[in-house]
Amino acid sequence: MLYYLYQEYAASFSGFNLFRYITFRTAGALVTSALFVFLFGPAIISALRLRQGKGQPIRADGPETHFSKAGTPTMGGLIIIVGILVSSLIWANLTSVYVTVVLTVMLGFGLIGFYDDYLKVTNASHKGFSGRVRLVLEFLIAAIACFAIMANGEQPFSSSLTVPFFKDVLIDLGIFFVAFGAFVIVGAGNAVNLTDGLDGLAIVPVMIAAASFGVIAYLSGNAIFANYLQIHFVLGTGEIAVLCGAVIGAGLGFLWFNAPPAAIFMGDTGSLALGGMIGSIAVATKHEIVLAIIGGLFVVEALSVIIQVFSYKMTGKRVFRMAPIHHHFEKKGWTESQVVIRFWIVAVILAMIGLSTLKLR
Repeated sequence: MLYYLYQEYAASFSGFNLFRYITFRTAGALVTSALFVFLFGPAIISALRLRQGKGQPIRADGPETHFSKAGTPTMGGLIIIVGILVSSLIWANLTSVYVTVVLTVMLGFGLIGFYDDYLKVTNASHKGFSGRVRLVLEFLIAAIACFAIMANGEQPFSSSLTVPFFKDVLIDLGIFFVAFGAFVIVGAGNAVNLTDGLDGLAIVPVMIAAASFGVIAYLSGNAIFANYLQIHFVLGTGEIAVLCGAVIGAGLGFLWFNAPPAAIFMGDTGSLALGGMIGSIAVATKHEIVLAIIGGLFVVEALSVIIQVFSYKMTGKRVFRMAPIHHHFEKKGWTESQVVIRFWIVAVILAMIGLSTLKLR
């Protein structure tokens, strides 16, 4: 919205030129989304608590320390999503295909997560709706997004996979890029969803990933910086940095209420939406492999579940005391705050390693 003020009035009033700069609008988006969540969060939390009654069901086989969290409302992702959406509508260039695609994935995955949370709350069970149906819907949304991203760019680059550390290596996937990109987006969404099991555990790594990809998007979308760093220039992706700023701001606001003891849980509504959003940003900026590094914490969480299920089905034995892996450490005697803070530290280190790939080429 404010971006258009620059286009309309910059010639008559130079102050409107500020809205031309992505960095300024990114900062504005961060502050706006944070203020929105701070101001409207309490009212939304009260409304959710009133409507949900017993709140999110707690797993009977989970760590004993979690039983005290019974009655805490879920679907807190609604606060984050609305904060990001409002902020993006104000500060982002809405004519950008990338902005439209990323916000569409966020909303689509958010709706799937919302329905899943709704079923859990109304049925008083930690199980939502059919996992297969959920995955089909997620892949459908992700595939449409990837096709739009591919169609918006120039062939064969837009359908190619870039490889970190090698500036000239491009693997043209052709139409299979849609399937690959969809896998990245769906994988990211569900990996964040699995990570969201402790107060504050998922939202901070999400903010770290958003900050990292905000930098990547800005640099990839700037021909001068891209040439200097010898990374691939992707026209128009700089605008994604504004959305990343909105994610960071909304995340900060949500953390205020999600800090232990949490007043509200993110739920599948938020974790699926944010994970899918980060995944779509990685696909749009051509940094899908780097996502596995920056989001390495999410990857480990997802792998721990896959390994646990596979091992139990094949041998009848469990590799971890409980999966996802953050519960394994709780079962070993780590306090919740120890798990959360140590995982945050790991997320920061992985983000630094991921960002280093921009120069090591």
